[in-house]
Amino acid sequence: MSIEQQIEELRAELSCCRDRREARQIAAELQIALDERDRLAEVSETAL
Repeated sequence: MSIEQQIEELRAELSCCRDRREARQIAAELQIALDERDRLAEVSETAL
């Protein structure tokens, strides 16, 4: 699964989540995925 797919899936889960504890966990996972996407973009730009 690509990082973009993972981000989309986590956003979808978060939008449907009704449990606060689970929503916090999903939001944390989403932030990790977003940070990873940004890191990969920086590495890609540096390689050019």
